[in-house]
Amino acid sequence: MTDLHTFNDPRVLRAIALVWKEAELLDAKDYPAWEALYTDDAHYVIPIDPDTDDFDSSLNMVYDDKRMRRLRVERMMQGYAPSAVAAARTVRVISRFTVSDVSDDTVILRSAQILNAFKRDTFSTIGAELTHTIELGPDGSDRISLKVARLIDSEDAVSASGYLV
Repeated sequence: MTDLHTFNDPRVLRAIALVWKEAELLDAKDYPAWEALYTDDAHYVIPIDPDTDDFDSSLNMVYDDKRMRRLRVERMMQGYAPSAVAAARTVRVISRFTVSDVSDDTVILRSAQILNAFKRDTFSTIGAELTHTIELGPDGSDRISLKVARLIDSEDAVSASGYLV
């Protein structure tokens, strides 16, 4: 669906800005603000099967609803969980946006993410295909109703990362 004119659409630009804001908050480890970007009925998913869209019936690395996102944020902030102790410093680059769908109240974006992390004297890089469903709200109160992060190595062993993709 994406053509060059699509990127002049203010709804699409708002959705892209929200995806970039999410990346900024995650890199800053501002997990409460990150959590607030999501609608109450939203899901944050990291599937193992790179081709599935049936997340309810598939095995996922992450399949968080509001309650599970809240618990994940608490764990990341407590400092007692292995993922929170000496949490990785990260920099995300999100680009190659394509628009799957756009309406007056929803934009579905696909993008590519490269996440660079540094933890315990070790650098790591994770690549992912992202899909964000953005609910456009009045006065720019846009929120994420679905985020799917398809890691390019999702079918291999993935160690606990200590950060959110």
